[in-house]
Amino acid sequence: MANIQTLDPDASPLAYYGAELRRHREAQGLTQPQLGSAIFCTGSLVGQVETTKKVPTRDFSERVDAALGTDGVFSRLVGLVLRSQLPTWFQAYADMEAKATYISTYQAQVVYGLLQTEDYARALLTPGMPDDPDRLVAARLERQRILQREKPPLTWAILDEAVLYRKIGGPAVMRAQLQKLLDSSTNRWMRIQVLPFAAGEHASLDGSFNLLRFEDDPDLVYTEDLISGHMTANPETVREGSLRYAHLQAAALSVEESAARISRVMEERYGARP
Repeated sequence: MANIQTLDPDASPLAYYGAELRRHREAQGLTQPQLGSAIFCTGSLVGQVETTKKVPTRDFSERVDAALGTDGVFSRLVGLVLRSQLPTWFQAYADMEAKATYISTYQAQVVYGLLQTEDYARALLTPGMPDDPDRLVAARLERQRILQREKPPLTWAILDEAVLYRKIGGPAVMRAQLQKLLDSSTNRWMRIQVLPFAAGEHASLDGSFNLLRFEDDPDLVYTEDLISGHMTANPETVREGSLRYAHLQAAALSVEESAARISRVMEERYGARP
């Protein structure tokens, strides 16, 4: 059983958050139940966050800032905490993704992480992650905040048609996920295309990949294998990735046709009209 007195604030962003929460709470003479009551949760949850048993959410952090008058300290810190919950091998990519001005992705199996609903993400992450999938779900949703910026990265997503049919989490989850794709496709910073089954053989039958572009840094290509991710700025690899992506765009349905295909699949397979 963890003891808050023995936690090292320098051990991790989560440990630092917990130590700071305890310090600010005690400075105002509040018990854990009293703070919990002020932010509409249990004192037990406050204690679990303080002892790193639970990862704080952004909503929790905003409520703490309001209750303790900490001028956004915890709202700023929670982003770092949630980023630290991503798999170690993925964190470098997430950092670069957050800096990119242009993201293009081809996904052969599932919806790209930045476009996933919470329920879809949880259904994906729960198998094989029995300890605490909520940590990874929260971290994935935190990644999506880059799309809420005043000037977000231009994001171009090509989804294999199989993604629309692969039932992740059940019909209700898929209805909501496909609706989110339709809603996202109306965003001026977002383009979504579907690569139809009719395309047959295509330029990336060997799997998904992402291309990142930046204002000042070299372009990157990112791929994943079974257990880790690989990122490279090798010019030849970037050039090959860009060429493949151009071929995929040419073979995919137009943005308008893609939205119609998503709507049709949602209605016919999951029983809903957008």
